[in-house]
Amino acid sequence: MIKLPEAVKAYFPYASVRPHQDRFIGTVYEAVKEQRSALIEGSNGLGKTISALSACLPIAAEKDLKILYVARTHRQHERVIEELKAVCRKQQVSGVSLRGRNQMCLNTFAAKNASDARSLMEICELLKAKDRCPYHRAPEDQTYEYLQLQHHIATHPCKASEIQRICRKKGICPYELVKASLPDVTVIALSYLYVFDPVIRAAFFKNLDSQLQKTILIVDEAHNLPETAIEIASSSLSLFVLRQAELEASKYENKDVAAFINFFRKEVEKLTEKVSHEEIISPEAILEIIQKQGCISNPRDFFEHMHEVGSSVRRSLLAEGKNPRSYIHGMSEFLLRWLETIDDDSYINVASKYTTREKVKTAKLEIVALDPAKVTEPVFSAAYANVIMSGTLQPLEAYAKLTKLPENTVQCVLPSPFPKEHVLPIVCLGVTTAMEKRTPEMYRAIIKRITEVVQNTPANTGIFAASFDVLNALIAEGLEHALDKPLFYEQRGMSSKANEKMVAEFKACGKGGGAVFLGVQGGRTSEGVDFPGNEMNSVIIVGVPYAEPTPRVKAQIEYYEKCFPKLGREYGYVLPAMKKAVQAAGRPIRTLEDRGAIVFLDYRFATNYCRSFLPSWINSGLKVLPCRDEVLAREIRAFFNL
Repeated sequence: MIKLPEAVKAYFPYASVRPHQDRFIGTVYEAVKEQRSALIEGSNGLGKTISALSACLPIAAEKDLKILYVARTHRQHERVIEELKAVCRKQQVSGVSLRGRNQMCLNTFAAKNASDARSLMEICELLKAKDRCPYHRAPEDQTYEYLQLQHHIATHPCKASEIQRICRKKGICPYELVKASLPDVTVIALSYLYVFDPVIRAAFFKNLDSQLQKTILIVDEAHNLPETAIEIASSSLSLFVLRQAELEASKYENKDVAAFINFFRKEVEKLTEKVSHEEIISPEAILEIIQKQGCISNPRDFFEHMHEVGSSVRRSLLAEGKNPRSYIHGMSEFLLRWLETIDDDSYINVASKYTTREKVKTAKLEIVALDPAKVTEPVFSAAYANVIMSGTLQPLEAYAKLTKLPENTVQCVLPSPFPKEHVLPIVCLGVTTAMEKRTPEMYRAIIKRITEVVQNTPANTGIFAASFDVLNALIAEGLEHALDKPLFYEQRGMSSKANEKMVAEFKACGKGGGAVFLGVQGGRTSEGVDFPGNEMNSVIIVGVPYAEPTPRVKAQIEYYEKCFPKLGREYGYVLPAMKKAVQAAGRPIRTLEDRGAIVFLDYRFATNYCRSFLPSWINSGLKVLPCRDEVLAREIRAFFNL
C-alpha cells in the first residue's frame, strides 16, 4: 500500500512511489494544508513534478485555489501537462501550459516586430484596439466552435503546442483563447516572468480573474530564481537605443527631446570612453550633468514629457501600419527608473562596455539590482502557499534568507533515490582553472585527463567548463585533436535554435560510438537539458565557475555582507558558482536506471570548503585521485566494466 495522505491518493496516478517520494509528498501536503510554504531539495529521479502536483491538488480543490507551476523551459511546462493527463485517469483535473505571446502569436507583423515580451504585449493591445489583428475575436464574434474549444481547455489538461496547432487551422489567436480559458483552469504551467515581473504579473492576474492570495505557487528549478529576480529588477540603456531615440525625435520634429537626447548621448560616450569593462558610477552625478549642463531644471517632469512623446510616437506608427516601437519611450522608462532607485542601496549604477553579436564594440548605462528579495518577497508573502523545489538548494537557510521566504516555511532535504553504485564521483588533484594557474601547460594537463575519461566511456561524454575563456583555451590547446570521438561545442552568442540542433546531433551519437559535448557551467545546456542513458555516460566539470570579480560582483558581495554579516562572500560568490557546478554534474543522472561518472577536474573541489557545498549524493562517495597518468582511466574503465 502506498504511504500517502488519503486526500492525495485520489490524485497520485501511479501504482508505486519511488524512494523518498512519499516523504516529499507528505511534507508538501502538510505544509500547504497549514497554509505554510515548503522549501524542499530533492534530486532528479525523485518525481518532483507529480509529487508537488498531487500534494497540492486536493487542497486546491477544497479551498477553490489556483495552482501556478513556474519553471524555466517549455519542456518543463509540457511535463506538467503530461503528469496531469496521467492524473486524469483517476480524477478529472484541468491544466494548461502557457507560453508567451511571442511563442503563441500567429500574427507575423506583431511577432516579427516585437523585441521582447513586454513590447509584444503593447503591440498586441494596440492592434486589437485598432481592430487590426485577423486572429483576434471580440466577445460578440465568438462562434460556437470557439466556445467549445474554450470549454475543452477549461476542463482538460492541454499543452500549449496542442492548442497552437488547432488554432492555426481554425484561424484563431491561441494566446487569446488560452487567456479566455484561464479563469476556469486549475493548474497553469508558465514561466517565471508571469509571476515575478510586476508589470507582467498585473496583466496576467487581471486575465486570470484571481489574485495571488488564492494561489498555490510551485517554483521548479528554484535555484535559478535569485538570479532571474535580479535580472527582472535590473535595466539598461545602450548607445544604440540613444542613437535610435535621437533619430526618432528628429523624424517627428520634437526639437527639445532631440536636443536633450543628442546632449545625453554625447555625455554617455564621454563617460564610457575611459571605461575598460565596467565601472560603478554615481547616479546623482548623472542627474547633476542633466540639470546643470543639459539645462533641465526638473528632470522628472522632462522624463515624463518624453514618456508621453514616446507613447504618441507608438500610436502614430501603428496608425501607419508600422511596428509601434518607440525608442524615446524606452529611454524615458529607463531614466524614470534611474530616479526611482537613486536612494535605494539595493541598486548600483554601472557604465559598461561590451561587444554585440555583430562584433561591434559599444557601451551602455545599467541599473543593476542587488537584492532578489525585492522581486520575490512580495510574491511569496502574498501567495496562499509556496512550494519551492530543486535539486540544488542547499544551504536551505541561505536560500530562505536571500529570497525572504515566510519565517514559518518548512525546510526539507531528501536523500537521493539513485543507487550509490550507479554514480562514480571523482576529483582529480594536480589540475585547476584558478586564474593564476591558467597556463598552456595546465590546459594540456587538463586535456590529458579529459582524454582518459573519453577513451574509457562507452558512448557520450559531456564537458562543462568554468567559462567561455576556459572553453576556448581548451580548444586552442588542441582538445579536438586529442579526442578520438567527434567534438560538439558551444560558442558565445550562439542562438537557441543552433544550440538545440547541435545538442540533438550530439545525443544521437550515443546510439553509436559516442561523441563529446563541450559547454559552459551555468549555460543553457548545463542546466536545461537532460542526457539520460547513453546520451551522456560521463560528465567532466572543468574548474569552479566563480564569477569574474567585476565591480558589480564585488558590490553584490558587499551588499550581502551588510545584510548577512560574515556571509557576503559565501552568498554572493561561492554559492552561485557551486550551484552551477552541481547542476552540470547532474546531467547524466536523470533516471533511476542511469549510470554516470562525474569527474571534477579541479583540486579545489576536494577541499573541505568546496565539499561542504556539494550534495550528499556526490559527497558521500567522492573519490580523490592523485595526479598520475592512467589512475583516472582505470577508475572509469572499472566503473563501466570495460
